[in-house]
Amino acid sequence: MSSKGFGSDAKSGATRELRVGVIGAGVMGSNHARVLAGLPGITLVGIVDPLPEHRARATELAGCRAFEALEELLAEGVDAVTIAAPTHLHHEVALACIARKIHILVEKPIAPTVQEGRDIVDAAQRAGVTLMVGHVERFNPAVAAIKQAISGEDILSIGITRVGPFPPRMSNVGVVIDLAVHDIDLIRWFTESDIVEVQPQLSSAVAEREDIALLQFRTASGVLAHINTNWLTPFKARNVTVATRGKYVMGDLLTRQVTECFGFKPDGSYSMRHLPVGHDEPLRAELIAFLDAVRSGNVPAVTGDEGVASLEIAIRCLEAPARPAASSARKGPRRVVG
Repeated sequence: MSSKGFGSDAKSGATRELRVGVIGAGVMGSNHARVLAGLPGITLVGIVDPLPEHRARATELAGCRAFEALEELLAEGVDAVTIAAPTHLHHEVALACIARKIHILVEKPIAPTVQEGRDIVDAAQRAGVTLMVGHVERFNPAVAAIKQAISGEDILSIGITRVGPFPPRMSNVGVVIDLAVHDIDLIRWFTESDIVEVQPQLSSAVAEREDIALLQFRTASGVLAHINTNWLTPFKARNVTVATRGKYVMGDLLTRQVTECFGFKPDGSYSMRHLPVGHDEPLRAELIAFLDAVRSGNVPAVTGDEGVASLEIAIRCLEAPARPAASSARKGPRRVVG
């Protein structure tokens, strides 16, 4: 994709001050504004949200102006925006920005439906603007260390656990779209292969939508993968394991500890080592990558096509009907599933 409006001088494009806005002042959008406000070469024009309490929180956190309506922000003039509004608004907001030749980063999932996601991708391509999808977990230093450790390896299987308590914020999606879509993206990224087989097991224990999901996949390259995710575990856990023919890599995405087992011997012995892991804030790294793509016109770190592909797999998982986790006749305390 090319970056319109930056001229053919790559050097001037790389140093040009960018005017950036944030759409959506919830928890994620407020953090976008906080990070952007501290980046060099960026003017944070403001943040948009219809709710006064959200605007007040964002203004306090980032020290920026807050607008009630999208048109108010766009009237100030912006080169790029990050879209952290509710998912059902992504399509409308993204197309409005693209029509004005504004570069966009859209938080995951790119849209509520595959068709709306493709609409966004097609519009961005026609307009020649940068479109990046906010799969922030790719920028977790522990994930980057795992990716480096398995580079060039013959991957056999991947296991990912992403569990925690029911989120305090109200949500119109279940764990597959809210949590598992992160890991669907990681499986595709780790293997550099499409997911071709999906075997989901879903259940609704305490929520209206699925709050337990056990998902199994096979990639085109033959890798077997599974995701265990739920909102019933009283603590957060984010763990990744990758088995290859030559090593076994374990990563804790919260503590950012990555361990590699290697040198397997016939007697069952092997060697272990802890891998170096960086300390960058994932959101900061993600936003810097987006802005670099805007300035350079290069392909962004997470393309719109990649965002649509992960959404499509997540929606395929949801095609299986959810079942109650336990008989309604059963009484007693809730059992924790981890």
